[in-house]
Amino acid sequence: MINQTITKRNVYAAVAVIAAIAALGFGQQALDNSAQANDRQAPMFEVDPFWPKPLPNHWILGATIGIDVDSRDHVYIIHRRDTFNERTEIGAATDPVKADCCIPAPNVLEFDPDGNLVNHWGGPGEGYTWPVSNHGITVDHKDNIWIGGNGRTDSHILKFTRDGKFLAEFGTPGSDTDSHSSENFGSVAEVSIDPEANEVYVADGYRNKRVAVLDADTGELKRYWGAYGNRPDDTNLGPFSPGASRHSNFAIRCIVHNRRTTGWSMCAIGSITGCRYSRLMAPSSRKFSSSQQASVMALSGTSRSHRTPSKRLFTWPMAPIARSSLLNVKRWRF
Repeated sequence: MINQTITKRNVYAAVAVIAAIAALGFGQQALDNSAQANDRQAPMFEVDPFWPKPLPNHWILGATIGIDVDSRDHVYIIHRRDTFNERTEIGAATDPVKADCCIPAPNVLEFDPDGNLVNHWGGPGEGYTWPVSNHGITVDHKDNIWIGGNGRTDSHILKFTRDGKFLAEFGTPGSDTDSHSSENFGSVAEVSIDPEANEVYVADGYRNKRVAVLDADTGELKRYWGAYGNRPDDTNLGPFSPGASRHSNFAIRCIVHNRRTTGWSMCAIGSITGCRYSRLMAPSSRKFSSSQQASVMALSGTSRSHRTPSKRLFTWPMAPIARSSLLNVKRWRF
């Protein structure tokens, strides 16, 4: 009798296990069918080890501070040539020469989709003042190049053709901090373009505390605002104290046009003076867009990325680290 009971229990257990396995199998099949029906797959990236090709002339990159892509899928990289250790990194550029390698590359490098260096330019030139600390590079809808600077005397924005021909300088270098100036800027971090409106959104900046909107052709200031859509205030509030009341003046460090949506999805990202990586967040109900409604948030991090039309993802460090050769710029592919 006991043996019969045990046998029945074993049978019941076996049936239950088989039923569970069958249910899992049917469930997995249903998920697979659903995924195929929706044609959705999570993107998987891997580093492209052969992009870009080695640079000529013993050139190396310093702190990479911007990257963008033009209508031909050419990649533009901007870096800082003064971020090297002269004794250990750029012996070939010293006087007298101390080593066979290396030499700082020109500020702006242009690569084709295969990673070949096809052009280079940048640095001081006739008719304009190169930023003390160039910061960011943006290609607009006409394939013109916009470059800002976050040095203490960088109060201007430069505009070039994609071949490096100087077009315009907006603002006067060396101007005082003034978030209400209609002529000058305060250490611009980044710019972003609204092609339909032909407008340039300026993250202004490391000294000023506003988002400024310019006419993309004339550089005329059309409107501006500060944190939470309020009038900007340049008062130095000192380091941020956790638990203190919310401040209303951010140093704007980044601004993004989300091309994947029907409208602007911008981030005016910054930190309170003296607190570089504060995580102050604006209420989600308050947003700024082209009419002063986009999310305002604070960001801390160590890298940035850019997605190109050819479904390539580029990443580079915000800090001057891993500078050897082109290791600080990576291309990721599906």
